[in-house]
Amino acid sequence: MLTRRLPATVEPYRLAANHENLEGLVALDKLARLRDEIGEQQGDATVTLQFEVDAQRRHLIDGELSATLFVPCRRCLQPMLVEVESRFQLGIVSDDALAAHLPADYEPVLVNNEQLDLLEAVEDELILSLPQVVYHDEADCAVSREQLSSGDADFETASRPDSPFDVLKALKGKSESE
Repeated sequence: MLTRRLPATVEPYRLAANHENLEGLVALDKLARLRDEIGEQQGDATVTLQFEVDAQRRHLIDGELSATLFVPCRRCLQPMLVEVESRFQLGIVSDDALAAHLPADYEPVLVNNEQLDLLEAVEDELILSLPQVVYHDEADCAVSREQLSSGDADFETASRPDSPFDVLKALKGKSESE
């Protein structure tokens, strides 16, 4: 079982030059943007990173992460456990101009003063891997099917005119008859 924490920052060029691997945990409760997106979290994300230099001398990171997150159900807004896994490829760049030269499979990650904010990069990948919509099973959700319906559908369609232009036509007919 992995117990080592990933460092907050690393020197990615040195790690890539040495073809190093980093494995460790990231505390989910320390990730403010993730908390803002889906709420308070607990536990850890497990992260594996392989730093390398390709034949064109680009510095790259191949990574994997997995985490169990509390994500709000879109029906009842109560948190539910969701397993998130992601494989990602990052290209290390020092400015935006270099990002254009990365292979299409790689997302650019910006390095300042030869330091990479590793926790921010992991947080980005966690946010990108969140599912679009999450629902409890109907039996487990605090909101029932009846609560989701907004009334009699037949009534709504019967009370509406067939076309918005029918209303204009009726108004025009009134003004001509006056």
